[in-house]
Amino acid sequence: MLRWSLRRRGRTVGRMSIIESSPPGERTQVAPRARRRTVTLFGISLAYFMVLLDTTVLSVAEPDLAASLHTSTAGLQWATTGYTVVFAALLPSSGAVADRHGVHRVFRAGVAVFGVGSLMCALAPALGILVGLRAVLGVAAAACVPASMAMITRLYPDAAERTRAVATWAATSGAAMAAGPIAGGALVGLAGWRAVFLVNVPIAALVLVLTAGRAVRCPRGHRRIDWAAQAAGCVALALGTDALIAAGGRSWPHAAGSGAAAVLAGAVFVLAERRSPAPVVNRVLLRAEGVGAGLAVGAAVNFTLSGGLFVLPLLLQQEYRLSPIATGLAFLPLTLPFALNPPITGRIVLRFGPRPPILAGMTLMTAGCLVLFCAVRWDAGYVLPAFGLLLTGLGVSSALPALVTAIMGAAPDGTAGAVGGLLNATRQSGATLGVAAMGATISLGTGSTYAFLLAAVVCAASAAWFARGSATTQARPDDGRQ
Repeated sequence: MLRWSLRRRGRTVGRMSIIESSPPGERTQVAPRARRRTVTLFGISLAYFMVLLDTTVLSVAEPDLAASLHTSTAGLQWATTGYTVVFAALLPSSGAVADRHGVHRVFRAGVAVFGVGSLMCALAPALGILVGLRAVLGVAAAACVPASMAMITRLYPDAAERTRAVATWAATSGAAMAAGPIAGGALVGLAGWRAVFLVNVPIAALVLVLTAGRAVRCPRGHRRIDWAAQAAGCVALALGTDALIAAGGRSWPHAAGSGAAAVLAGAVFVLAERRSPAPVVNRVLLRAEGVGAGLAVGAAVNFTLSGGLFVLPLLLQQEYRLSPIATGLAFLPLTLPFALNPPITGRIVLRFGPRPPILAGMTLMTAGCLVLFCAVRWDAGYVLPAFGLLLTGLGVSSALPALVTAIMGAAPDGTAGAVGGLLNATRQSGATLGVAAMGATISLGTGSTYAFLLAAVVCAASAAWFARGSATTQARPDDGRQ
């Protein structure tokens, strides 16, 4: 067999394979185009890393932030949830906003606002200003995440290449979770809590440089947005969070008033959704088999993870007298599985489906929370809490990757993007409620003990719901064949 390996473009004549040379213009363009795509993908992934890093990096800075701004546990809760409340509430509509105003434009605007907002957070002179600026960061984060997925789709039209690109993008979530507490501890140890926000400024600038090309500019769409329903949903989540935080501070009239207002705002949201020609939540998704239980699992995972990341630094630094850097290192049993375990989970999902790793992950999380409950209750030192953190980290890194597969598989045709946005919104809502509810146990004087017992109950309940729903879904095809 005769071969001329000049460049690409082959044709076969009989048993002779001839590889013709590409035109000069193509030879000079292919490699730079591939490099530009790789650079742009790195920029998009770096933006996702920055957004997720901000959900965890502040946890280790809590004691220093409280001392600097003279705030209570309730103030710390709002400094954390001010970001996640807005992030969660806007995620369902942010994809429509990106489509309507241009994906590339919305993404870059979100990154720029995130960078500037982070700089202003670092300069915040008072807690109220910091909470307001954290809400601005939530708006910017909601603009970035759905737009980044659309940009990847535009950048990689080939399905196989797009799958690999999305895997690279998604892998940054594990890296952000793993790096957050350690990076936060190092930054706080070196320069105090303000450094936690300053680190976002050069990252945002780099993202803007890397994503400046024309390759990911998408045409505008005409999707409608129901801003009244969106605002009602945001207000309902914020008031519900306020009610939990006020209850933790034993401010019962405040808690009752906020709780009643949250119920009212929730009712307005439901009414607006029913009448809206462009609802925030696609009702078809909620009626799909298995979606509701899967969303509950996603909320429970982030409830436990974010709530635990809020409670544990206060415990480790105030009761165990650990430095910020030592506190960040103490989280390694929890965060290392986020970076190491997902590939193993992926192989299990390919062989056995998503149900076993989801149930195994939720079982591990329930067990981990119970171990943490016992360790704190009986002051067991660090070894037993480390084991509880390891179980929890293995549970999170087993359940979440499989959950995405399960939710996408249960979604009706043509709704994958919408259900993905709904899953992210539900997870961030769970994170908000986790910080509020688990943090309230500290304010109520029970220490951090019952925080982990509460998380164990939430994980076990969601696992039971998912097990029942997925078992029913698997049984129906067999019943139909008999």
